[in-house]
Amino acid sequence: MSQKNKSKPLSSSDIRGPEAHFNAYCEDEHERRSNSGEAFDEALFDEAVKLAKRKLRVRMKRSVK
Repeated sequence: MSQKNKSKPLSSSDIRGPEAHFNAYCEDEHERRSNSGEAFDEALFDEAVKLAKRKLRVRMKRSVK
């Protein structure tokens, strides 16, 4: 994947709560799948992670109100 297609990851100080745990899980899962030797659609994985994070942020904002 080219460098320009990668989004800049947030620093760990920018991520809190459930999002921080999910981010750590996604990083570990990405690494595991990349190194498994099995077919891995990195673009699809990244798209799914972005969608899940967006949904998590919306839910977190609603719960704060």
